[in-house]
Amino acid sequence: MNLTRTKRMTFVITNGVIMALYLALTILVSPVASGPIQFRISESLNHLVVFNRNYLWGIFGGVVIYNLIFGMGWLDVVFGGSQTLIALALTALLENKINNIKVRMGINVFFFTISMALIAWMLHLTAELPFWPTYGWTAVSEAIIMSLSAPVMYYLNKRLHFAEHI
Repeated sequence: MNLTRTKRMTFVITNGVIMALYLALTILVSPVASGPIQFRISESLNHLVVFNRNYLWGIFGGVVIYNLIFGMGWLDVVFGGSQTLIALALTALLENKINNIKVRMGINVFFFTISMALIAWMLHLTAELPFWPTYGWTAVSEAIIMSLSAPVMYYLNKRLHFAEHI
């Protein structure tokens, strides 16, 4: 087996594991995983893209599959998937521009918090919830989970070296 094929297999397997982990962690907290207040502990995995942008696909896939199976219909897949993809892609663009991992993690929290406007818009369309209060709650809940998980993911990276696995 040549190196390129091995790298492709590693990429697919690693992202598959991340996808499964995202699903398991979200299902674990499913009563508070959707709606105007969302505390998905799986959102901590969003920080993986800070260490290596190749993890983007596993996280994105986990969001799309969860929303497809357990979400609020196809709009949840489109809006939730788009929100995640946009925030992850913006963070991934910083990989070679900002060397400080802690700064990138902070910016990642910011991108995810701001992009919750898409989730609030989706909840406004599907559940007729008022946009601004819904945006406030989804943004605050995202900021909390992402901020609390950032030091944990930073510590785990020190032990597991996320950048080296893909």
